[in-house]
Amino acid sequence: MAFEKQRQRLAGVVAIPVTPFTAAGDVDSETYERLVERLVLSGVEVVTPNGNTGEFYALDEQETRQCLEVATKAAREASVLAGVGHDVRTAVNAAKHARASGADMVMIHQPVHPYVSRAGWIDYHRAIANEVPELGVVLYVRNPAIEGSDLAQLADAAPNVLGVKYAVPDPVRFRTVARDAGYERFVWIAGLAELSAPGYFAVGATGFTSGLVNVAPQMSLDLFRRLRNHDFAGTMEIWDRIRPFEEMRAAHGNANNVSVVKDALSQLGLCRPDVRPPSRLLTAAERDELFGILSSWGLS
Repeated sequence: MAFEKQRQRLAGVVAIPVTPFTAAGDVDSETYERLVERLVLSGVEVVTPNGNTGEFYALDEQETRQCLEVATKAAREASVLAGVGHDVRTAVNAAKHARASGADMVMIHQPVHPYVSRAGWIDYHRAIANEVPELGVVLYVRNPAIEGSDLAQLADAAPNVLGVKYAVPDPVRFRTVARDAGYERFVWIAGLAELSAPGYFAVGATGFTSGLVNVAPQMSLDLFRRLRNHDFAGTMEIWDRIRPFEEMRAAHGNANNVSVVKDALSQLGLCRPDVRPPSRLLTAAERDELFGILSSWGLS
């Protein structure tokens, strides 16, 4: 079956690497390569350069190309799921560059536009997917207005659409959309990371995305294994350990989502904590709180 390996890997932990910066504020390719290698050597099978944890919307076009090229080099045998988006032409060019660089899938960020119709949403994704039929396509769905029938219609027009990263915070809505789209038609990925994963797995997800995996790969991978094996007690034991970290990321409307991950990596000596506006560095009090969490994991 076409894209079978990609489908199998998406039913796992889909890592969203951070984009490290130098002291001058440029993308730090050497550190980025080491971070991706660390993920892959830990057992991660899908990495997503230019995802939201990678500060996609704060990077220019050349920087996203740089990140993609470094990731494909560092990923070894793992699959590269390249984040693309913005206007259709920019997204198509990015998808073609991903194909030329050796990525085997692209993830299309949700359209950033004040006026999104359901028909236009289908047209947007079809226009991108049809330009790279050799690549698997994952949809990043954050809009609760998108129906299962919209996904099914898109898949009819673009057979390379194989996965849905569902990031609407409503498991009932997720299940409804998945059933109406045709549950077996797509790989369903819980797009709100570890804390939401148990609820989404209970209603049909088979993988989840993660920013935490940058910091503690084995913790994320262990959570996935327990979810896959229906080990509820073991899952919740890990969930309780993860919760303070993820709640720090989610505070203030996810304002520190990336900052917490990067600061944790900085405290572990793996990269600088720098983020670009509109994100911000953590305060001293927040850094102390984060240090306590890392210490409780035996990492600091």
